[in-house]
Amino acid sequence: MDISSIQSLYGPSKTNGASAAQLVGGQKTESTGNDFGSVFDAVLNMVDNANTLQNRASAEEIKFALGEADNTHDLAIAQSKANIALQYTVAVRDRFLSAYQEIMQMQI
Repeated sequence: MDISSIQSLYGPSKTNGASAAQLVGGQKTESTGNDFGSVFDAVLNMVDNANTLQNRASAEEIKFALGEADNTHDLAIAQSKANIALQYTVAVRDRFLSAYQEIMQMQI
């Protein structure tokens, strides 16, 4: 599972070089690429990757059931990868939902 898109959220942005300074509301803020768009793209890539791994696991199951593949190791590896990707996706979703709920409960 490729997590490079998620890892880029926690470190300095490698695509921009140095962080870009922006003027927002009269105050200077630093943008390091950790905006909502980059987080959203990373989550979409993670969901697509999990879906791809689920499809590969299903294809391996079908091959094994039809007798086209006799190697159970490939089947077990594909199922394990798909399971881990799904668990990771659900964990990220749960964290997003808890963060959203916490923000909604803040008093202004």
